[in-house]
Amino acid sequence: MEGVGVGGNGVSSLAPLSKYRNDFSRIFQYYLDKSTPHTVNRWVGTGVVAAIYALRVYYLQGFYIISYGLGIYLLNLLIGFLSPKVDPELEALDGAALPTKGSDEFKPFIRRLPEFKFW
Repeated sequence: MEGVGVGGNGVSSLAPLSKYRNDFSRIFQYYLDKSTPHTVNRWVGTGVVAAIYALRVYYLQGFYIISYGLGIYLLNLLIGFLSPKVDPELEALDGAALPTKGSDEFKPFIRRLPEFKFW
Protein backbone atom coordinates (compact mmCIF):
# COMPACT_ATOMS: atom_id res chain seq x y z
CA MET A 1 0.00 0.00 0.00
CA GLU A 2 2.97 2.29 -0.32
CA GLY A 3 2.49 5.31 -2.50
CA VAL A 4 -1.31 5.41 -2.44
CA GLY A 5 -2.39 9.06 -2.76
CA VAL A 6 1.23 10.18 -2.58
CA GLY A 7 3.26 11.46 -5.50
CA GLY A 8 6.73 10.22 -6.35
CA ASN A 9 8.40 12.83 -4.15
CA GLY A 10 6.23 12.06 -1.10
CA VAL A 11 3.87 15.04 -1.53
CA SER A 12 0.14 14.49 -1.76
CA SER A 13 -1.58 15.39 -5.01
CA LEU A 14 -3.94 17.65 -3.03
CA ALA A 15 -1.11 19.84 -1.70
CA PRO A 16 -1.28 22.43 -4.54
CA LEU A 17 -5.05 22.71 -4.09
CA SER A 18 -4.74 23.33 -0.36
CA LYS A 19 -1.95 25.87 -1.01
CA TYR A 20 -4.21 27.82 -3.38
CA ARG A 21 -7.09 27.65 -0.90
CA ASN A 22 -4.88 28.96 1.91
CA ASP A 23 -3.54 31.74 -0.32
CA PHE A 24 -7.07 32.72 -1.35
CA SER A 25 -8.35 32.71 2.24
CA ARG A 26 -5.39 34.85 3.35
CA ILE A 27 -6.00 37.40 0.57
CA PHE A 28 -9.75 37.40 1.26
CA GLN A 29 -9.15 38.01 4.98
CA TYR A 30 -6.74 40.85 4.12
CA TYR A 31 -9.42 42.66 2.12
CA LEU A 32 -12.06 41.99 4.79
CA ASP A 33 -9.76 43.54 7.39
CA LYS A 34 -9.19 46.58 5.17
CA SER A 35 -12.97 47.04 4.70
CA THR A 36 -13.77 46.94 8.42
CA PRO A 37 -13.64 50.71 9.12
CA HIS A 38 -15.71 51.60 6.03
CA THR A 39 -19.18 50.69 7.33
CA VAL A 40 -21.23 53.00 5.11
CA ASN A 41 -19.43 51.86 1.96
CA ARG A 42 -19.92 48.20 2.91
CA TRP A 43 -23.66 48.63 3.46
CA VAL A 44 -24.09 50.65 0.25
CA GLY A 45 -22.23 47.95 -1.67
CA THR A 46 -24.38 45.26 -0.07
CA GLY A 47 -27.52 47.19 -1.00
CA VAL A 48 -26.35 47.55 -4.61
CA VAL A 49 -25.64 43.83 -4.88
CA ALA A 50 -29.05 43.01 -3.35
CA ALA A 51 -30.77 45.37 -5.82
CA ILE A 52 -28.95 43.76 -8.76
CA TYR A 53 -30.03 40.33 -7.52
CA ALA A 54 -33.64 41.48 -7.11
CA LEU A 55 -33.66 42.94 -10.62
CA ARG A 56 -32.19 39.72 -12.00
CA VAL A 57 -34.89 37.65 -10.30
CA TYR A 58 -37.59 40.01 -11.56
CA TYR A 59 -36.42 40.06 -15.18
CA LEU A 60 -35.63 36.35 -15.45
CA GLN A 61 -38.83 35.34 -13.65
CA GLY A 62 -37.02 32.67 -11.69
CA PHE A 63 -35.03 31.78 -8.57
CA TYR A 64 -38.04 32.31 -6.31
CA ILE A 65 -37.26 29.32 -4.10
CA ILE A 66 -33.65 30.43 -3.70
CA SER A 67 -34.78 33.98 -2.95
CA TYR A 68 -37.26 32.72 -0.36
CA GLY A 69 -34.52 30.72 1.41
CA LEU A 70 -32.14 33.68 1.21
CA GLY A 71 -34.83 35.95 2.66
CA ILE A 72 -35.41 33.62 5.62
CA TYR A 73 -31.65 33.43 6.24
CA LEU A 74 -31.29 37.23 6.13
CA LEU A 75 -34.28 37.66 8.45
CA ASN A 76 -32.66 35.25 10.92
CA LEU A 77 -29.45 37.30 10.78
CA LEU A 78 -31.39 40.54 11.27
CA ILE A 79 -33.12 39.15 14.36
CA GLY A 80 -29.75 38.11 15.77
CA PHE A 81 -28.34 41.56 15.00
CA LEU A 82 -31.19 43.40 16.73
CA SER A 83 -31.48 41.20 19.81
CA PRO A 84 -29.26 41.53 22.89
CA LYS A 85 -26.67 38.97 23.82
CA VAL A 86 -28.17 38.52 27.29
CA ASP A 87 -31.94 38.47 27.74
CA PRO A 88 -32.78 41.37 30.10
CA GLU A 89 -36.07 39.80 31.22
CA LEU A 90 -34.29 36.76 32.62
CA GLU A 91 -31.64 38.90 34.24
CA ALA A 92 -34.25 41.24 35.82
CA LEU A 93 -35.48 38.35 37.96
CA ASP A 94 -32.17 38.33 39.81
CA GLY A 95 -32.54 41.89 41.07
CA ALA A 96 -32.86 45.47 39.91
CA ALA A 97 -32.56 46.14 36.19
CA LEU A 98 -30.27 49.15 36.59
CA PRO A 99 -27.18 49.35 38.80
CA THR A 100 -28.05 50.93 42.12
CA LYS A 101 -24.60 50.90 43.76
CA GLY A 102 -21.18 51.89 42.52
CA SER A 103 -20.06 48.28 42.79
CA ASP A 104 -22.84 47.05 40.46
CA GLU A 105 -21.73 46.36 36.96
CA PHE A 106 -23.24 48.43 34.14
CA LYS A 107 -23.90 46.27 31.10
CA PRO A 108 -24.38 48.19 27.86
CA PHE A 109 -26.37 46.79 24.96
CA ILE A 110 -24.28 44.05 23.37
CA ARG A 111 -25.63 42.50 20.20
CA ARG A 112 -25.94 38.74 19.84
CA LEU A 113 -24.57 39.02 16.29
CA PRO A 114 -21.93 41.72 15.65
CA GLU A 115 -22.41 44.06 12.69
CA PHE A 116 -19.45 42.75 10.70
CA LYS A 117 -20.70 39.16 10.91
CA PHE A 118 -24.21 40.32 9.98
CA TRP A 119 -22.81 42.14 6.96
